[in-house]
Amino acid sequence: MDPKKVFDQAGKQLKDAFMSDKTDKDKHASTVVRNHVIWSMGAGMIPVLVADVFAVSAIQLDMIRQLCKVYEVDFSETRGKAIVTSLTSSTLARIGAGSVVKLIPGVGSILGGVTVSVFAGASTYALGEVFKKHFASGGTILDFDPARLKKIYDEKFEKGKKIVKEWKKEQEEVEKTMKQEAPEEKPQAAAFDVEARAKEIEKDIVQRLKELADLKKEGIISEEEFEQMKQKIIGEM
Repeated sequence: MDPKKVFDQAGKQLKDAFMSDKTDKDKHASTVVRNHVIWSMGAGMIPVLVADVFAVSAIQLDMIRQLCKVYEVDFSETRGKAIVTSLTSSTLARIGAGSVVKLIPGVGSILGGVTVSVFAGASTYALGEVFKKHFASGGTILDFDPARLKKIYDEKFEKGKKIVKEWKKEQEEVEKTMKQEAPEEKPQAAAFDVEARAKEIEKDIVQRLKELADLKKEGIISEEEFEQMKQKIIGEM
């Protein structure tokens, strides 16, 4: 057999295998992003002020961790937190503003929750898309340059505000169909179990902050100690 043909065939097989692996990774990464977008939107509906912002940040950091696994990139929690803060600072401020609206009696919790939910989902979508693009091109979390990719993040955020509404509608249709098909069965834990995910995050964050506030109220810790411990809790998210 012609050695050149053997070489060409081997090269084609290697290329096909590489492209197939790349496609699988991209599909898996897209699923990771979508799941975390849905979870972020659920966290945005948490009625407790500030807890919703902490929850969204925690979900976004977990998304980066999962994307690192997909693309076989070493994960650095410290670096991941720094990137999330750098890229999402402006959008998290908008989320925080929407969170404050929840304090308005009556419709505040509804209007604020919807606003925070959309912004949270769009922010997570934009962050996920930026990391997908960076990792797919061979980048790592250590050479990620927030300043260079900020423009792409902002563009994806605007696009994400429309996409998350579509995904939310699709999710509601899926949940509706599941209930109709199995009305007597307890729904199984799934990737899109928004309510369960939000409650899990809310329980942890709210409980820790509540216990801390109780200690300050009872005079067990000072205001300064309260602030230090609160910052420590935030830093662990």
